[in-house]
Amino acid sequence: METTFTWEIKVKNCPLLIKKCSHCDSDRFYCSDKFRMNAQKKNIDVWLIYRCVKCDNTCNLTLVSRSKPDLIDKSLFHSFSVNDKEAAWQYAFSAELERKNNMKLDYGSVEYEVISSISPEDIQNLSDEVISIRIKCDFDFNLKLSSLVRRCLSLSANQVKRLFEQNAISTSANQPLQKQKVRNRDVILIDREQFTKSLKEIAR
Repeated sequence: METTFTWEIKVKNCPLLIKKCSHCDSDRFYCSDKFRMNAQKKNIDVWLIYRCVKCDNTCNLTLVSRSKPDLIDKSLFHSFSVNDKEAAWQYAFSAELERKNNMKLDYGSVEYEVISSISPEDIQNLSDEVISIRIKCDFDFNLKLSSLVRRCLSLSANQVKRLFEQNAISTSANQPLQKQKVRNRDVILIDREQFTKSLKEIAR
């Protein structure tokens, strides 16, 4: 039998933009959650506005360049018009936008919380052979899978490494643990018997 749990990752802020400010000595900009729109003749440009963390100097990242208004999805156009925060965050976490604007994001600046309801003790006390943990994460921000497991199960880096090596914890990704990043709908599988055995061996 298999029991399924969910780890829901809630981000608290967008990643900072790494860029030298032209007005002060700062090299970080934060997303203002606001758009700038400019219409010239029959074309429209749209930018996402960033501000310096120290002096509030602005930096605009190009989202739409010289496009016909009727070529932009109506709901997206409305989001631009009303400074929709959800739309701004989708762009602020976008790897495509990062490449398009030749910029670098500081993913280490993203703070997050995990809504979780399972502990190592819970796992060991279950009767099921396999515990399945599904990850819900609306944004990709280069979070290491090993870091998430450490945080949610209150384990050390060495414990997590050993548990993966002994197949007490596994994923479908064919990659070394240290290279695995968290993605929405990822599934972590825990072999309860091996998990319990490995933790006891580690504790000796």
